[in-house]
Amino acid sequence: MADAPRVVAHFINGKLLKGTTQDFNPNRHGFHLIPSNGGPVVEIQYKLLKAVFFVRSLKGNPLRQDFQGFIAAPAATSHGKKLAVRFKDGELLCGYTLAHRPDHEGFFLFPADPGSNNLRVYVLAAQAVETKAGTGAEAMARKALTRAGV
Repeated sequence: MADAPRVVAHFINGKLLKGTTQDFNPNRHGFHLIPSNGGPVVEIQYKLLKAVFFVRSLKGNPLRQDFQGFIAAPAATSHGKKLAVRFKDGELLCGYTLAHRPDHEGFFLFPADPGSNNLRVYVLAAQAVETKAGTGAEAMARKALTRAGV
């Protein structure tokens, strides 16, 4: 049997919860998370979340700085077309999506940075203040990098 997906749930209030899940389904109202700290199973409602990060490792690498933007990347890959998302808390995610529809509750984003600990991110659309695709995504990423002095 395959290992259960490792996830980090990012709540709207800034709280993080790390663990695994065996029943994540974006077509439901939530999922169950088995906390990595050994606590009891937690039922998580999507309406309380900013995003769900599916990760390689729950520990991550605190010394690694993810690249914020597109690294000489093509306009589209097997993971879809370029998309940049800015959340209400100011965080910017850049990646690729196969199915972004503003009228849906959420969508998956595959990171543009191939070295990222994130395998994919389920973005709750209501928590995004700005979403741009294609060349608009590139421009949004460049603008953020310029502001950051990179």
